[in-house]
Amino acid sequence: MKSSIRNTLTALAVGATLFGVAACSKPQQNVTVLTGGTSGIYYPIGVGITQIIDKNMPDVRSSVQATKATVENVNLIEAGRGEVAIGLADTVDDAYKGNKEIGFDKPLTKLRAIANAYPNYVQIVARADSGIKTLADLKGKRISVGAPKSGTEVNARTIFKGAGMSYDDMTVEFLPYAESVELMKNRQLDATLQSSGLGMAAYRDLAATLPIVFVPVPEDVVKAIGNTAYQPGTIPANTYDGQTEDVPTVKIPNLFFTSADVPEDTVYQITKNIFEHLDQLVSAHAAAKVITLENAPKGLPIPLHPGAEKYYREKGLIK
Repeated sequence: MKSSIRNTLTALAVGATLFGVAACSKPQQNVTVLTGGTSGIYYPIGVGITQIIDKNMPDVRSSVQATKATVENVNLIEAGRGEVAIGLADTVDDAYKGNKEIGFDKPLTKLRAIANAYPNYVQIVARADSGIKTLADLKGKRISVGAPKSGTEVNARTIFKGAGMSYDDMTVEFLPYAESVELMKNRQLDATLQSSGLGMAAYRDLAATLPIVFVPVPEDVVKAIGNTAYQPGTIPANTYDGQTEDVPTVKIPNLFFTSADVPEDTVYQITKNIFEHLDQLVSAHAAAKVITLENAPKGLPIPLHPGAEKYYREKGLIK
């Protein structure tokens, strides 16, 4: 009898201890990082962010999701189907404001900035045997401008408009990076325009396969666009095989962004760990070399999330 009572008390004590541990431990959070196609740069950068989160935020389980990039990302964030995303600043701005011309029927008001990241460069590549050397030479040619309604495709329309051109001047396909490159290899496309960080895998593959030329975007076209998100940029010589000269083009900032619904402390910890482990992002992709803490809160087209703002105030970047 005594033994039975003792066993019962022991079981109750163990149960109470386990209940206490469960009650005190934090529930695990899930963070999904929204990126782009696997052959672009958003994806490896997103993988780098998940690795930083998993190593430094023990109560968070993260995952990376390949998407159609900026336009899909803003819609997923607004719908609560992701916690961190990467996207082009001009398109994120259009989404937040509800630019119907771009395809946003209403403002996506939950979008919040985490940081100004690295720039995308508009990289227009043509087969060397196509005879294309300038934007005007694209008239009458077959060109891919990115996935439909993607950030790249928005960039393409904007640049052609700045150059006094439109899709009516050429035969246009709406395809992501990898598919565009495959059609270039098979001589089913003359050129492709992609907005990405420098050194993207799809273009490295293309440059190693056949002779290509990079089509410049002159500074007067950049000025004609009349949008401060579109800035003169340069693809440095030897970024890709056979590209022996600098190529003037357009660069557009990328953002790390989130939703107003994501808790302040979660965004604070994500922001803090990204900038305290930037070397890990550089290991994920060299495009991250230009990301700096000093530049992170500058020039943001949408409101800063309170969690990110808290971190920047701690670092003296916001007063």
